[in-house]
Amino acid sequence: MTGKEKLFATLRHEEVTQAPWVPFAGVHAGFIKGYTATEILTDADKLYECLMEANKLYMPDGQPIAFDLQLEAEQLGCGLMWADDNPPSVTTHPWENEPDYSKDITNTGRIKLVMDVAARMKESVGETTALYGLFCGPFTLMSHLRGTNLFFDMKKNPDLVKEMQKYIVKQCKLMIDWYDEVGMDVIVPVDPLISQISAKHFLAYMTEPYTEIFDYIRSKGKFSAFFVCGNAERNLEVMCQTKPDAISIDENIPMARAKAITDQYNVVIGGNIPLTTTMLFGNQMDNMKFVVDMVDSLDIPNKNLVIAPGCDMPYNVPVENGIAVSKAAKDLDGTRELVKNYEAVDDDVDVELPDYDNLDRPLLEACTLDSAQCAACGYMWAMVMDAKEKYGDRIDVVEYKYNDKVNIARDKKLGLTNLPTLVIDGVPKYVSIIPDHEEFFAYIDEVLKKYEK
Repeated sequence: MTGKEKLFATLRHEEVTQAPWVPFAGVHAGFIKGYTATEILTDADKLYECLMEANKLYMPDGQPIAFDLQLEAEQLGCGLMWADDNPPSVTTHPWENEPDYSKDITNTGRIKLVMDVAARMKESVGETTALYGLFCGPFTLMSHLRGTNLFFDMKKNPDLVKEMQKYIVKQCKLMIDWYDEVGMDVIVPVDPLISQISAKHFLAYMTEPYTEIFDYIRSKGKFSAFFVCGNAERNLEVMCQTKPDAISIDENIPMARAKAITDQYNVVIGGNIPLTTTMLFGNQMDNMKFVVDMVDSLDIPNKNLVIAPGCDMPYNVPVENGIAVSKAAKDLDGTRELVKNYEAVDDDVDVELPDYDNLDRPLLEACTLDSAQCAACGYMWAMVMDAKEKYGDRIDVVEYKYNDKVNIARDKKLGLTNLPTLVIDGVPKYVSIIPDHEEFFAYIDEVLKKYEK
């Protein structure tokens, strides 16, 4: 059985001897060959070279072409900020004042680049490796276009949200068409911001679009997956009800708990190797042990499971750690024996928290994975910056990114278990959810009264 056949069997909900392995090596593929994220996302030859090297090193059963949620947004008028070690991030929101439905995305520019590379990968490794075509999911794409106003719209202007939805689903279907034409096996909407809304809002605004999207992918004879980041546990059941073949999650949800939900709907669950604490800062033994422990925590590990990173792998993950995960995924019994006496060393990083009882003004601490890389984190940080613009020197704001060991220790000391989380005066106030401006500013107004008596 090839890796592709094993993944296909899993997506058909059959039992396999061992769960398939899908490394989401987006910009990390560039790191393998010494190219920047910007280089591989703007140069087809470099992207193809890096994907082929990732295929050789990590021996994946399934592999994505590109992990870039800004492809569609860029064509629809969003400004981008480019980086060496991250995909680009959205800097401007052309629908901030009013939506514009006058143009659709086209198979040109960087979208065409991705489709061309997808076709080359299909020819090179498509017989043995299942290839994933990723596109920006509807809620995140609406957020790219509308900005943080979208969270206000859901509360105050539902008709506008429904109107925007129809347009966005049309763009998603265009991406599905193009991925189908170049032979992608699994077509995947990636929608990190789903974790930032309630199940009630998902039912109101996302059930219909996602059901339509997965029906459309199914009509093409392709497998589907629903990729979400953050603490999406409250939405797992309603996500399953839209009938994807699979759902991918990150480390915010324990795999055993997530699989207990998805198994009720016979949906495959994928993930959730921690991106920073394990893949970026851990060693080979840490990575192998996580895979073994995760699989061993499950009642039925050989059905409806895909082993994968929790999201797009950080750019500079040590290659040996990716290889270690690949070994564990392909030889679980041998790896279990190898790590049975291994105990991870906890880095004793000393961190001093602010004196929250004696602050001069409200302190807003955004604890994120990285606002430049994680869309949910980016929009939470954007909300904080909106508050800074409104209140100026009356409040202090800071972002602590989880790609720094000191900040990992800080989050641990604060007792945080989910990211992004907005801590206000030492209290985790918004945990993996983004409020609308009205609610957020009203809360800050209440906090300010304590300081401005």
